[in-house]
Amino acid sequence: MPEAVKRTLLKVKRHFRRVDPKLFAVLQKMEFESLRKDPDPATHFPQLAREIIYQQLAGKAAYAIHQRFLALFPNKRPTPSRVSAIPEGKLRAVGLSWAKARYIRDLAAKVQDRSVDLRKLHTFDDEATITELTEVKGIGRWTAEMFLMFTLGREDVFSHGDLGLRKGFERIYGKHRSRTQKNIEKITARWSPYRSYGSLALWHAMDSQKKPKKKTGKK
Repeated sequence: MPEAVKRTLLKVKRHFRRVDPKLFAVLQKMEFESLRKDPDPATHFPQLAREIIYQQLAGKAAYAIHQRFLALFPNKRPTPSRVSAIPEGKLRAVGLSWAKARYIRDLAAKVQDRSVDLRKLHTFDDEATITELTEVKGIGRWTAEMFLMFTLGREDVFSHGDLGLRKGFERIYGKHRSRTQKNIEKITARWSPYRSYGSLALWHAMDSQKKPKKKTGKK
């Protein structure tokens, strides 16, 4: 593990040991890696298409559809122009719903006409990135938050729309502290500036109970 990554993880663990011993205990038990940043705009379109495909689907089904979707493109590399050239019916044939096929085509169209500029996303703050991405049909706040965490590597994101996070929160802190968003915000505020790592710990808490995918939120 690179020294820079080790230092980051040590800093994160020290933070949680101080502000939230319960979550620190979870972090101590899990395989813990730093969030990876991928600032290359060429990867952003395929990743967003993947996020759309995975919405509200179980992991195995989403994976199978995503793999068939990738197989439509040379070297399994979807681009806006290539997606725009594929009829909706062909996208449907790989298992996409009509809605998701249209969402991905809308993403392609907006990237092509620059109404959504993926080249600048890494320069935007979190809220500006969410505002930019939610211009696309089918991309809601949850999908944008997953992109922030797992593509841009933003360290201070907590998605209130993610069912897995809410269930993990309930498991660690109890039902009485998980009933309202205000209660959850009060606890997660202590995690800042590392709320994304807190989210990873909550997903891990769910994984140790049964094996759900993290993609359990809304669009």
